[in-house]
Amino acid sequence: MSESLLRLARESGVGTEYWAFDGSEQRVEGGTLVAVLGALGIDATSPERIEVALRHLEDEPWREPLPPTVIVRQGNDVQFPVHVWDGESVEVWLELDPEAGGGRRELEQRDVYVPPRQVDGRMIGRATFAVPTDLPLGWHELRSRSADGDHQATLVVVPQRLEIPASLQRDRAWGLMAQLYSVRSRRSWGVGDLADLADVAWLSAHDLGADFLLINPLHAAESCSPMTPSPYLPTSRRFVNPLYVRPEDIDETAYLSAADRALVEWSAQEVRPLNTSAGPIDRDAAWDAKKQALEIIFAAPRTAAREASFRAFRAAEGKGLEDFALWSAIKEVHPEEDWPAELLDVAGPAVAALRKKLADRIEFFCWLQWVADTQLAAAQRGALEGGMSLGIMHDLAVGVHPVGADAWALRSVLATGASVGAPPDMYNQQGQDWSQPPWHPRALGRAGYKPLRDMLRTVLRHAGAIRIDHIIGLFRLWWIPEGHGAQEGAYVRYDHEAIIGILCLEAHRSGAVVIGEDLGTFEGWVRDYLTDRGILGTSILWFEKDHEGRALAPEHYRRMSLTSVTTHDLPPTAGYLAGEHVELRESLGLLQAPVQVVRNEARAERDDMVRLLATRGLIGDDPSERELVEALHALIKETPALLLGVSLADAVGERRAQNQPGTDTEYPNWKVPLADSAGNVVLIDDLFDNARLRSLAAVFQR
Repeated sequence: MSESLLRLARESGVGTEYWAFDGSEQRVEGGTLVAVLGALGIDATSPERIEVALRHLEDEPWREPLPPTVIVRQGNDVQFPVHVWDGESVEVWLELDPEAGGGRRELEQRDVYVPPRQVDGRMIGRATFAVPTDLPLGWHELRSRSADGDHQATLVVVPQRLEIPASLQRDRAWGLMAQLYSVRSRRSWGVGDLADLADVAWLSAHDLGADFLLINPLHAAESCSPMTPSPYLPTSRRFVNPLYVRPEDIDETAYLSAADRALVEWSAQEVRPLNTSAGPIDRDAAWDAKKQALEIIFAAPRTAAREASFRAFRAAEGKGLEDFALWSAIKEVHPEEDWPAELLDVAGPAVAALRKKLADRIEFFCWLQWVADTQLAAAQRGALEGGMSLGIMHDLAVGVHPVGADAWALRSVLATGASVGAPPDMYNQQGQDWSQPPWHPRALGRAGYKPLRDMLRTVLRHAGAIRIDHIIGLFRLWWIPEGHGAQEGAYVRYDHEAIIGILCLEAHRSGAVVIGEDLGTFEGWVRDYLTDRGILGTSILWFEKDHEGRALAPEHYRRMSLTSVTTHDLPPTAGYLAGEHVELRESLGLLQAPVQVVRNEARAERDDMVRLLATRGLIGDDPSERELVEALHALIKETPALLLGVSLADAVGERRAQNQPGTDTEYPNWKVPLADSAGNVVLIDDLFDNARLRSLAAVFQR
């Protein structure tokens, strides 16, 4: 590797080395750097091209009359450059965010001399302007006018810090954590849905005193079978999977003709027996039946008010919703992953023709989003009415399916030629490739971060809190070049000040708490930064160790965190205590160390934890499995953490993991229904009479 290649990588935001999970420093291979730079659109395949790319990086800011996006924390004195033809004057002003009151503000030029620079054969001058310190929070439009024309960019004023709600400042909160698709009732259609969400939220608040309900991402999947089971590999993060809609709760269902009502009921009867099946959840069967019913309901007339509400929703969501609905309609015609080349251009003539031809189906998929939004609003409202202080805690996945709706519609702000994942760690010793295209850092900035804003606004609209999966990805992401293994990647940095600022702004506007999953390989300063911005971290009991590698005493946990005993990427606690995570990984060929070594390590970890419980007086001699599970939850209750989470799987004695990282079809990931320790399905109808659930909840009620 030449010094020029290393310099180009670093100046392009590509890390040339990193610290691995075992504390060793790892250097990125030269071929990997070249491939990652190629995915960023930078040709580094020869020394000559590296030099051209370096010169381009130096000149690029001078080619832009305005910075693509200016992010400023409210009250800070920030300056930014404006580029004009040398010697020409420039006028710069702001059009203020209508949501912040609107209006126009002239901006003041500062007396800062910067020598002009020759770029592309012309001398370019730089003027320096200041952002007023009294600007309101919001998305403002930056404008300039000079001899070379009018220009505009985005200026976003974000909070210094996301303030913790008064309810949490008075008293910390606890809640349940559930995979919604796995939590079913007798009225479900084979998959847990938004009506089930509303019931679980209200009952856990009213009967147990819970303050929140954390659920898996509800992001959209494919519009036709087969449906990707992972909620963390969606086709779109902005829109909702209509699989979660409850057809009977749509107003028009009550006014269907007898014949149409019978058709809806017949569709439900096809899949209702799945509710009591302990086998893998069949999303495809559930969606095929539900989709037939939803098409009947969609065709029914709506009242004038309901029709106006739908039209208003469609107008407010704008082009993003129309493009998502168009992709969903095309997907029905072209269910294959590889579409004809002419359909890959969302602005091309072939797609424009389909937009007209498929207008009815586009309206249907827009309507599904409106219905889902209505039912999500009802679930959050019910959670708060039941007594929750936060309500529904939504989850935001890291990325999207490589051939999904977002990858298609947002192609201009996503990188091609690479996917994101994670380097090897203790639990995934071969690394992970999540097959998701990453945001392109520069392209996202040039787009004013609007795709990020639109996504966050939708997810936060009916949320009391949001969990950001792998929040480290907002700082840097592990990019794996096409054709490389998961170990052969490099970290690519993002403008975290901009992205975290926008996250804080949108959460502030919706009144939501933000929790970042800050696990895995990360730089130590990141946690301090997130805490300073008012974002909670994530503490998992089994991962919290002291400097000697022993179980961390509860008083040393972070206050600014969501703390829980387990997570969806581990077996429920009963299974973990039995070492089932080791046996599962060994059976799937995921271990690099000898299996007996890993077994011994797991046993030593369990024994260490049991000793800690005993010294705290939380267990007696020879505790049962149930006593150990409750004692572990009593232990996290002794931490200062603001939020305490209880896995619903733990609460009923489930032993099977929902997901085994590093696998795809080898394990039934995201298909495991909620069941007790004997493997019997637990339905919502019986859930809150479950003795084990009530006993565990009592740990937090005491």
